[in-house]
Amino acid sequence: MKYKKNIQWPSALPPQAAIYPRKRLIHDDEVVDDYYWMIDYFKKGPKSQEVINYLTAENTYTTDMLRDTESLQQDLFEEMKSRIKEKDQSVPYFKNGYYYYSRTEEGKQYFKFCRKKGTLEAEEEILLDIDEMALGFAYYTATGFSVSPDNRLLAFSVDTVSRRQYTLYVKNLETGKIYPDHIANTEGAAIWANDNRTLFYTAKNPVTLLSEKIMRHTLGTDVAQDCIVYEEKDNSNYIGVHKSKNGKYIFIHSEGTLSSEVWLLDAEVPDAAFRVFQRRLENVLYSVVALEDRFLILTNLDAINFQIMQCPLENTERTYWRPFVKHRPDVLVTDMEEFRNFLAISERKNGLTQLLIYTLGTGQQHYLEFDEATYTVYPGINVEYETEKLRYGYTSLVTPGSVFEYDMRAHRKTLLKQQEILGGYNPGDYVTERVYATARDGMRVPISIVYKEGTVLDGSAPLLQYAYGSYGASMDPSFSSNRISLLDRGFIYAIAHVRGGEEMGRHWYEDGKMMRKKNTFYDFVDCGRYLIEQHYTSPAHLYAQGGSAGGLLMGVVANIAPEQYHGIIAQVPFVDVVNTMLDETIPLTTNEYDEWGNPNEAEAYFYMKSYSPYENVEANAYPNLLVTTGLHDSQVQYFEPAKWVAKLRATKVGESVVLLKTDMDYGHGGASGRFDYLKEIALEYAFLCKLEDLVG
Repeated sequence: MKYKKNIQWPSALPPQAAIYPRKRLIHDDEVVDDYYWMIDYFKKGPKSQEVINYLTAENTYTTDMLRDTESLQQDLFEEMKSRIKEKDQSVPYFKNGYYYYSRTEEGKQYFKFCRKKGTLEAEEEILLDIDEMALGFAYYTATGFSVSPDNRLLAFSVDTVSRRQYTLYVKNLETGKIYPDHIANTEGAAIWANDNRTLFYTAKNPVTLLSEKIMRHTLGTDVAQDCIVYEEKDNSNYIGVHKSKNGKYIFIHSEGTLSSEVWLLDAEVPDAAFRVFQRRLENVLYSVVALEDRFLILTNLDAINFQIMQCPLENTERTYWRPFVKHRPDVLVTDMEEFRNFLAISERKNGLTQLLIYTLGTGQQHYLEFDEATYTVYPGINVEYETEKLRYGYTSLVTPGSVFEYDMRAHRKTLLKQQEILGGYNPGDYVTERVYATARDGMRVPISIVYKEGTVLDGSAPLLQYAYGSYGASMDPSFSSNRISLLDRGFIYAIAHVRGGEEMGRHWYEDGKMMRKKNTFYDFVDCGRYLIEQHYTSPAHLYAQGGSAGGLLMGVVANIAPEQYHGIIAQVPFVDVVNTMLDETIPLTTNEYDEWGNPNEAEAYFYMKSYSPYENVEANAYPNLLVTTGLHDSQVQYFEPAKWVAKLRATKVGESVVLLKTDMDYGHGGASGRFDYLKEIALEYAFLCKLEDLVG
């Protein structure tokens, strides 16, 4: 199909942001920031209302510029919504005598969390009706469901602002009453000790939102008197608390990019002091699971791609660690699921995920086998220790999300459920490929591709290129029913597995962070160039998309390769890197030093300044840009994209449009309902279709 380009934009005038110059002087480098004032809503400063007025004006402008796509947006919304099975139920999992599951109802945005005792034929108990609880709230998330060992009490957490500051509640499942023990500003999860009355939870700093303390609460006591059982002194580490699968230990886990530390407690003695498993070691990461007779340690100690070690229950210091599954240079070990008689080990090899089953006692090993060229497999919900059945998930760019149960002894798998796509989806109508682009330094970068059968690969097809590329987070190929709306309109979709993730091993991450961060950006651009050279698309039809740290990638790409992309969607983009990393009062800043560097150090400052999108806006002819953010975003504050858009408008040349859409009710993850978020996707898809002149 040939695509014409005769795009007509309305003549609406874009908002012009006020200029209030502010000087930044550090390392003898002076920079004037005309839009620093936009931080005032977050800081509750004197220009707070001016910020709101500006964001509102930008929203109005975006609506005006996309007015002719409103019908298409509604069509896309209804189209995507029509593929969702509204009345549905998750695969039940068994724990401590009960089957737990969630189910959704026709027309409802949320879900009900339920259980049945002993058998799936038993009477249903609705533990939480989130549809009812969310009434009256623009945003509502309930999470962290944790049932006490005696099955009587349910701990859960709620966020109604979208700042990821959760209030913890406890419900008596026998009486239906919510206890008065409300605990505000937590990370959202609570862990029960075995006495059924003691809870451990993670408290957050109310300003920086850092996870700072592990607290102990006893039901019926004053929350203000909760005991601090652990306080993190390193503000570059995240902390959390969890329970071993066999129920014997409570673990505190502190981890940054470069080092970690675990503390443990006998779950039968909640008032005792936690003891350290192994003091943190420089550049050593480790995590722990408990078996009946030993601990297993997943660690990068002397193993860049991680290995599994073991130690006695009584002696956990490093000197007692011994190899269990040795390091393999070509295999990254990412996780392990422990059972009484088996271990399921998650790995990566050649950029693909795999599952290794290890039989404890005999040491026999075998892999699960899959036959697609590009796919994702991962452990599912496995809460039972005394079982020989492994739950795992499987998906690909053409295979809907599937839940399997695997008998680890009999080597037999059973499909329990596959996501049902209403409207007659046929995976055979689509083609998926795995190709490799050669980056400018010679590195081969994987690309996962999907398109509809019959799409002509002559350079005329529109292609949406996506990537993330930070924190070692791998963007594995997975199915999206929403993406069908693009593919059926002739788009090709490609995931560039750039450095900064861990798709190709730990070195892939190490080679895309700190002082090697630019590899992430160059990989993405070089992947785009490859897709053009191989006639998947052309610059007039190539688009890019990324969010959060992937939004940083979008900002850099707009600066360094504007001629290669016709349009870019930057979702909640981290684009004001230097200013954010210099402000320790901004949520999560200090946690990020090991990822980006500390700009208080001159070398790190000048390196991040050399790529930070906001710092490097120039009088270029930029691609068309749709930038999205949320006023209550706790991860990437709204003012970063707002400042970036204002500076782009004042600096760029040419006829491209720059649109900013701020959701005034939501935060980093967008809408909380299972349908509302589709409106955001419909807006993004309509933007792409308009750029391809596919609106009429």
